[in-house]
Amino acid sequence: MHSSTVNIIGAGRVGQTIARLMQAKDGYILQDVLNARMQSAQDFVELIGQGRAVDNFAELRPADVWILTVPDTQIHRVAEQIAEAYSASPTPSVALHCSGFFPADQMAPLRSLNWRLASVHPVLSFADQSAAARQFDGVLCGVEGDPEATAVATTMFEALGAKCFPIKSEGKSLYHAAAVISNNFTVVLQAIAREAWDAAGVPDDVAQQLNETLLSGTCENVCAQGPKAALTGPAARGDDFVVETQGRDVGDWHPVAGRIYGDLSALAKSLSKGGKTRSAGG
Repeated sequence: MHSSTVNIIGAGRVGQTIARLMQAKDGYILQDVLNARMQSAQDFVELIGQGRAVDNFAELRPADVWILTVPDTQIHRVAEQIAEAYSASPTPSVALHCSGFFPADQMAPLRSLNWRLASVHPVLSFADQSAAARQFDGVLCGVEGDPEATAVATTMFEALGAKCFPIKSEGKSLYHAAAVISNNFTVVLQAIAREAWDAAGVPDDVAQQLNETLLSGTCENVCAQGPKAALTGPAARGDDFVVETQGRDVGDWHPVAGRIYGDLSALAKSLSKGGKTRSAGG
């Protein structure tokens, strides 16, 4: 069985998690690791027990797959540096990055080497590498880019336990925004609710119970029935008086939250009536 050689640029949490998973699977060999700090690259290979730490692009050996797990804003520059170091290399490779925001073409300088490009975004928190590695089995990964590279990325990440799905390259920013809305903004809304309960005199321990009960029930209903069927509340019922009065009260207490309340109420009304928050022409 042929084993694919892999170079990793960026010795952070995502790169370490991928390398840990590769180590436990047949078919992939961690070859070289490059990081802005040599010590971090050395710590990386010592932790994984495989690979070689290098301190410049010229030392990186040709590999079947290159994985760029650097910060998003560094992807293009790193691709430029690889292209400069390998300008005379006759061996095409596949390059992947793991950004949820940028498309694969952020590595466009590598096209001068006839490399194929893809992005693969695991929808997972990497705050704790050990936890991320344990949770990787079944994790959803959005994949886009050149067909040959997306095939390589899908094969690799599914071998590591992920479930890959395609996304449109031109829709990458919207795809990532959807994840932010689904996850991060949900947290912000819970914070606003907690603050509003506090302002209304609800004891903190009761507010916590209310938050837990409502949020867990909402998650269960949305997952089981979908957003339209799970929607409740005054906007869904068409109770305009309550919506308008509450909107003013929330605005008096917290102007930004008041605007959010009004906008979300309008979207809730649209969802209740037509099943979508965005009208066909809007």
